[in-house]
Amino acid sequence: MGQSEDAEGAREPAGRRFSRTRTLVLVLPVLLITTGLFYDHFTPSEFTAVPFFTAAPLVAAPLYSLHGTVTTGVASVAGITVRILYDDTSHEDAVTEVVTVATVAVLAVLINRLARRSDARLATAHEIAEAAQRAVLPVPQERIGGLEIAARYEAAQTGASIGGDLYAVQDSPHGLRLIVGDVRGKGLGAVSEVAVLIGAFREAAEQESTLEAVVQRLERALARESTRREATRRDATERYEGFVTAVLAEFPHGAGRARTVNRGHPSPLLLHADGTVRILDAPHPALPLGMDDLGAWPDRADDTVFPPGATLLFYTDGLSEARDARGVFYDPAERLSGRTFSAPRALLATLSEEVRRHTGGRTTDDMALLAVRRT
Repeated sequence: MGQSEDAEGAREPAGRRFSRTRTLVLVLPVLLITTGLFYDHFTPSEFTAVPFFTAAPLVAAPLYSLHGTVTTGVASVAGITVRILYDDTSHEDAVTEVVTVATVAVLAVLINRLARRSDARLATAHEIAEAAQRAVLPVPQERIGGLEIAARYEAAQTGASIGGDLYAVQDSPHGLRLIVGDVRGKGLGAVSEVAVLIGAFREAAEQESTLEAVVQRLERALARESTRREATRRDATERYEGFVTAVLAEFPHGAGRARTVNRGHPSPLLLHADGTVRILDAPHPALPLGMDDLGAWPDRADDTVFPPGATLLFYTDGLSEARDARGVFYDPAERLSGRTFSAPRALLATLSEEVRRHTGGRTTDDMALLAVRRT
């Protein structure tokens, strides 16, 4: 029997640890002021608690609101003032200590305002990136015909939402069709190429009668993009060398079968209802899209039985090439063997969490995941 997995359960321990850490950090300014008061009360007069009172507003500045930072600064000044009133401190030392704490409190307020402005700019940039992601990589419908679908995109770069990985799902008169791919390179150039490919795929998926013809339409779209980029380069001698690894799949309506064409991409995994995992290696390997000038041969779709309860998992190399601290790769076929999942969404959530744990949060490549389950 396969072991049922629940991604939410896997995330709970990490979530509780994060909650405890966040609570500790938020109360740290209060603890610093309290510690300063006790330190002054229980130590000789030649010892000073000024470091505690200056640290409190500085810690509060990036964490608290403006009101919270000001309150912490006032509390720190009040704390050092109380200490001076009750201790035998010289006038010169008292003035120096109060001025020091007050100056740091004012600086903390300035730091708070700068941090809030920076947060606002980052939030705006993140919203723009999310809008671009929704436009280029929209979330597919959860159910089309007798198929359940889930997609997930994980960006390696902090704050980024989209890069060179891509996926698209399109229902057509010929069945459900999809593509998962990885564009060579990063940055805006890769995002532009993603948009070109997905636009060409959606049009071809509706119009072409075979999956092989869809692939050839993508080849022509990349050739046009290559010509356009070469024409706009300042140095005409530098040739554009973009290419895309991709796997395309087709699920004819009601047929219980899946047809795939793999162009240099990691092989999909067929997860049976009993936990058995089969790697769908292409018997007819082909070069990535955009490299037809190095060698051309007819694309051949591979036909596979897609039984009820089975799930086809498509992914980019951000999953299969994720490494831990010892350089060991994450092997999805090995990790998923013998396990079952309640839904495609649970499968992708579990993979995302396991890769994050495997790499210690140090992912170096984007990761696109797409799962299709026959109900």
